[in-house]
Amino acid sequence: MKHIALILTAAIVVGQTNATAAAADGCSGAGSADKPPSTGLSVFVNAGGYWAADNAAEFYSGRDENPNKINNILKSDIYGTAIWNRLIDAGYLSPSAVGGYQQLSVAEFPPTMDYRITYQIGIGLRYDYNSGFGWLLRFDMAKLQAQGGFNLSTGGVPLLGSDQYVTCGIFGRENRYNIDLALTKTVALSNALDFELDLGASMLNTKVLENAMVIADATYSILDLTDGRIPNSDVAQYEYQNQGRIGYGFFASVLVGYRINGIGAIKLGYTCAQSCIAFQGRKEWGWQHTVGVRFELNNFSFFG
Repeated sequence: MKHIALILTAAIVVGQTNATAAAADGCSGAGSADKPPSTGLSVFVNAGGYWAADNAAEFYSGRDENPNKINNILKSDIYGTAIWNRLIDAGYLSPSAVGGYQQLSVAEFPPTMDYRITYQIGIGLRYDYNSGFGWLLRFDMAKLQAQGGFNLSTGGVPLLGSDQYVTCGIFGRENRYNIDLALTKTVALSNALDFELDLGASMLNTKVLENAMVIADATYSILDLTDGRIPNSDVAQYEYQNQGRIGYGFFASVLVGYRINGIGAIKLGYTCAQSCIAFQGRKEWGWQHTVGVRFELNNFSFFG
């Protein structure tokens, strides 16, 4: 909540400053030279950097409580044997010391999983009234990758080398789709500059694209295709079903815009959102942050 509180405080300060300036102009008899913010229907596109809360990335850690499990792949006669052979070929194991994949186990799961900084793009509609209030409808999409690492053990048998464990990577990829609806307030700071505050709610759809581990430079998918069972040769697989779910949240944005009269505006802004990211069997609340630019086309009409 502190993020949104800071935004609201900034909005109040800017509003009071603008009101004071307007009163001063009125006392001097010069009148306000500021043009009102644009009114009517606008369309816009936006793009920016996106920082996702890392707690949701734990879904891709491969732990036994998650749908996609590292141990299910290690214990598989199909994939376990392939991993064992790969470790031998890469010089980690001696086949005489480690006789099969059954001796492989996870010594340490990822202590943390982190999302990479990524981008968000979107399109939207807004409608502004003479009062400076308006509403906004926006559709955004972001591609995310979560990453971490875990240690693979050989059941106490020493590796060929000085390492105690085989260090492995793990990652997940997802798309997030947002639908945002917001109340907006725009204040003219000068003939060309506007300050804008948006407050609204979001609906989010997460689509899980991939969850995989990297062992000795080889990649193995851990996506659950067997309804939680170990994918051995006698277990039938099914078509992958998206493990993402519908979430929701709320957000606040502050923007400063440069008005291009008769055309639209270019606005720089910051958004913080408290969002519930939902997966199969898991929901995580967290703060998401976006810094970006919005290009608006004013006086737009669907009917010419």
